[in-house]
This record gives sequence, structure tokens and C-alpha cells, in this order.
Amino acid sequence: MKLLVTGGAGFIGSNFIHFWLKNHPSDDIVNLDKLTYAGNLESLRDVETNPHYKFLQGDITDIDAVNVAIHQANVVVHFAAESHVDRSILGPGVFVTTNVIGTQVLLDAALEHEVERFIHISTDEVFGDLPFDSQEKFNETSPYSPSSPYAASKAGSDHLARAYHRTFNLPVIVTNCSNNYGPYQFPEKFISLAITNIIEGKKAPLYGAGKNIRDWLYVEDHCRAIETVLSKGEVGETYCVGGLTNAISNKKVLAKVATSMGKTFEATVELVKDRPGHDRRYAVDWSKINRELGWKPLHDFDTWLQKTIEWYKANEPWWKPLKEREQEYFKEQYEN
Repeated sequence: MKLLVTGGAGFIGSNFIHFWLKNHPSDDIVNLDKLTYAGNLESLRDVETNPHYKFLQGDITDIDAVNVAIHQANVVVHFAAESHVDRSILGPGVFVTTNVIGTQVLLDAALEHEVERFIHISTDEVFGDLPFDSQEKFNETSPYSPSSPYAASKAGSDHLARAYHRTFNLPVIVTNCSNNYGPYQFPEKFISLAITNIIEGKKAPLYGAGKNIRDWLYVEDHCRAIETVLSKGEVGETYCVGGLTNAISNKKVLAKVATSMGKTFEATVELVKDRPGHDRRYAVDWSKINRELGWKPLHDFDTWLQKTIEWYKANEPWWKPLKEREQEYFKEQYEN
């Protein structure tokens, strides 16, 4: 198999490349990544000499770059996206350009080159949010109701992917995953920011009162789900991918992080002004992918949160320069 992985220098993409080369060593991977602030080739330093891996720097909105990359593959796994909600509030335009127009360019190229599979990686945030007191979970039939510019741009890309399947018979499969955590995550996201701030002796920011609830998925479980969908998934279908957490608030997550790092919640957490349009609760029903394809998450939150903390402790040379480079953003976002 020859895979084109878009956004492979990002968090989930780099983890997927590691996972795939380990478990499918005879397959070839072309990694197309623009190397924005969130793309980091240091995440792939240990595979850069692998003869089955090739890196191409390019923008998914660039038709020529996409055609060069896709010509070398028969399967597309599309991660590339602007993905941070806070940044989408500060500047929505780049999210629409990358996530919507970039996906359209990729879909056109996939159609022209007659790829065998196009796996479109999306998010549960396209569904909006759920009430705090509800037992409801998002599933493949949940209506789209995005709250942020990021989620709206991903919703647009999902609709395009499905439209290309129905109109042009492109072999598309869509996955909508919950919040990922694990190694190589850019230290602007909730868990990675908290861990690295505490290591630096800074406080971890917590929006509002910390009541917001998320469904946490360890990144390797997500990679396993993509592998399952790629090998067993039905073209034209959507699969929701969730983790093993149940109704855990952001406040409780930071309490776990603080305790695991030998600190107290009060000493390590700082309440900050809430995010505009902040989604209340996410919960993902992953019964379809379990029932039809046999996948389920294997990594429990407490164990793998601790392992994630240990990874960041051991890899300060990876994340420290990234945070130093983005000081203006952190100042603008959290100073007040």
C-alpha cells in the first residue's frame, strides 16, 4: 500500500506515521505538510531515513504540490487542518482556507488520480455540544451544529467529502473523533499546555469554572481506529471514534494532572476568562465502529495521562522551543 498522509508533521499525523511504519513496515508513506507553527519534523526524526518514508513540504491548497504528492499514493489519509479553537476565534479566515478549500483541492486530486480510499479525519466538534445533565452521546446520525469557526470549517470539509462520494463516487470514509491526547501534541492544547506549564513552574489556565466536559481518546487508539477503517470500513460510511473516559470535566482533568505531578490543584491552576461560545459537553458513542468493524479503545485515561506526563517530562527539548516561539500568542490568549 502507498499512503499519502496530509499533515503528517502534526500531532495525530506524526503519531499515525510512527504507528503505520511500525505495524506495516513494507508500506510506503508520503507525508505532505506545510510546516505551519504546529508542524514539527522533530516529531519524525527517527523515521526520516526510513526508505519507505518520504517528506514533501507543501500546502494542501496548492494544486501542483497536491498532485505531485498524490501521484505517489493509492490511499489518502487526510489529517491536515488548522485545529485550535482559540486560534480560530482570533482569525477564522485561515481555517476556512485550509480546512475547506484545502480539502476540496485534495478531493479533486484524489478523483483525478483514482485513489482507492480517501480517509477524511474529522472531529466530534462538528456536532456542537450537549447539555451538562444529558445522557445523550454524539453518533453518526447526530445533526451538525458547530459552535466555533474551527468546528464550522471542519463541518464544511465533512460535507464536501461526502458530496464527492455521492456525486463522483469517490471512495471516501469519514471519521469523527473525540479529543486526542498523547505525545507530540503541540503545547497549546489543553492537556499538553497544562503539563508543560507546570513543568516550567507556571500555572495551567482553566477556562471559566472548568465545568466543560470532554471525551478523551489516547492518540494510539485513534491510529488503531484509522487502521481498522482503512482495512475494513465501508466506502461512503462515517465512523465515530471515542475514548474510555466518562463525563470528566476540565477541572477534574487538571486536578489529575496536578496530582500526578506532585502538585496541588490550587497551586497549579489559574482560572481565566471563558472562551466565547465554549462547548459544554462532548460524549461519543463508538458502538458502530465496535459493532461493525471490531474496534474499541484500549487505553484508559488515568494510566495514559500519566504516561503522557512522563513523555513531556522526558522530552523538554521537543516542546520548549515551540512554546518559546509562540510567546506572543500565549500572552495574547491568557494574559488577562
